[in-house]
Amino acid sequence: MYKYDHIDQTLVDQRVIQFRDQVERRLNGTLAEEEFRPLRLQNGLYHQRHAYMLRVAIPYGLLSAKQLRTLAFIADKYDRGYGHFTTRQNIQFNWVELEQTPDILAELAKVEMHAIQTSGNCIRNITSDAFAGVAADEYIDPRPICELLRQWSTLHPEFAHLPRKFKFAINGAKQDRTVLLCHDVGIELKKNAAGELTADIYAGGGMGRTPILGSLIKQGLPWQVLPSYLTALLRVYNRFGRRDNLYKARIKILVKALGPEEFARQVEGEWAQLHNDSKQSKDNFTQAEWERVAKHFTRPNYKTLPALSNVQLQTHAETKIGCNEKIAFTRWLERNVRPHQVPGYASVILSLKPHGTAAPGDASSAQMNAIADLTDQYSFGELRVTHEQNLVLADVEQAELLNLWRAAKNYNLVLPNIGLLTDIIACPGGDFCSLANAKSLPIAKAIQERFDDLDYLHDLGDITLNISGCINSCGHHHVGNIGVLGVDKDGEEWYQITLGGEQGNDASIGKVIGPSFYANEIPDVMTSLINTYVEQRTSDEPFIETYRRLGVTPFKEAAYKNNGKHPKGATA
Repeated sequence: MYKYDHIDQTLVDQRVIQFRDQVERRLNGTLAEEEFRPLRLQNGLYHQRHAYMLRVAIPYGLLSAKQLRTLAFIADKYDRGYGHFTTRQNIQFNWVELEQTPDILAELAKVEMHAIQTSGNCIRNITSDAFAGVAADEYIDPRPICELLRQWSTLHPEFAHLPRKFKFAINGAKQDRTVLLCHDVGIELKKNAAGELTADIYAGGGMGRTPILGSLIKQGLPWQVLPSYLTALLRVYNRFGRRDNLYKARIKILVKALGPEEFARQVEGEWAQLHNDSKQSKDNFTQAEWERVAKHFTRPNYKTLPALSNVQLQTHAETKIGCNEKIAFTRWLERNVRPHQVPGYASVILSLKPHGTAAPGDASSAQMNAIADLTDQYSFGELRVTHEQNLVLADVEQAELLNLWRAAKNYNLVLPNIGLLTDIIACPGGDFCSLANAKSLPIAKAIQERFDDLDYLHDLGDITLNISGCINSCGHHHVGNIGVLGVDKDGEEWYQITLGGEQGNDASIGKVIGPSFYANEIPDVMTSLINTYVEQRTSDEPFIETYRRLGVTPFKEAAYKNNGKHPKGATA
């Protein structure tokens, strides 16, 4: 993984010193809150419902075991013994004290981490495929491009005060695991017929109040000119983005208003001017820059091993574990283990979705320390954070899978529910966030408790369920097969249901089925939706395909018929 050079470390260390002074002035009253607010947001510090929350960047989701141990230390010393992994591959600490935040940033700097640009109207943490570099369907390892763009965008003076926050996602595999089309800019890396690395650029995606899928505006862009092309794109947005209306400030609104073709034309015009500016053209990437960064993403020292099938792994396990353990291990192999590029290796997803015992995405300090140990022992000291709020050990020997499973089971990390109904994506919601209209975590817990039968979950197969506590959509409810959105109605918490969303290559935005529900109705609503699917599906037909075949009507009728007459006036 990438290692800081002198410039990186100096920048982060100086930012800690600068912020320490700002906090001291805020505490002694010489810096007013309205002046301090943009400064703390530039360092990822929010004031939430009950305390300050610090959001720490995990660039493109890549962590070392040493860094994870530092996060566990911070959780214990400065928080309440846990952290929350987010859909943007960051981690959040929800209970920090203002006066201690400079010390936290100093601890992060010791292990090449920071919280810069995890908030504010700037380019946020760049996300990518959690299986980058090892995925069996990968065209190109996107991590060097991710790192080059991270360095290009960090503290970029021209893009520090954009109309609104700005998010990149970068994919280099056949299967999109980045929710590419729901980002302000999505970059699809490919190789052309000549074997040259190019990028397809999608712009104008986003969720929130107005969910929109991004549009393709440039194909076959040589990787070297990404900085100048993206500069042109951001300049068009910076110039014409709606600064007069917070709800219309995202680039998706501009692209929709202009139309993708006109937006692309304006970007091309701006880009042409940049080509004539010798200073700007020097900002493009060079082969030397690629080599400087790419050397940090070379393959680890893999052994020469035979590839093992799941049947072979199960047969081997039979001699070492009992019948009940065999069933659990077999399910885990099917749901939590992914193919690898190198024979004899696999990638393992550690589930952070225990049924009803912790919030989705939460990891205790004990779990983080245990995962760090497992990472050192089984995966070359590196791990990844997924968009779905789980963790990945990317490079595990197949012959060690049983030993890893046994060890991880001691820390409640092996629930075989990856991709199933209870592998819920959820934001912190009203329990923490001051922007939220309703709680997310109790809803997730209630659904997990209702659908706690793993036999039944495995029979249902792949279903995605996403929950957001407000229209900002941090839980990405728009792209869940089933989405739940918390809404406020006269001071009461209600929940709106969407169906038909999907992430990945066939991304789609879910549609609201009708009036919203009380919190205590949601488990019954879910039961009605799932029962309708079970009754109507054909053999092995996933939920999303059944929904697309039948449309919303049978699901909507079941949701309202089976849950009584809805209160008058309760509309979405």
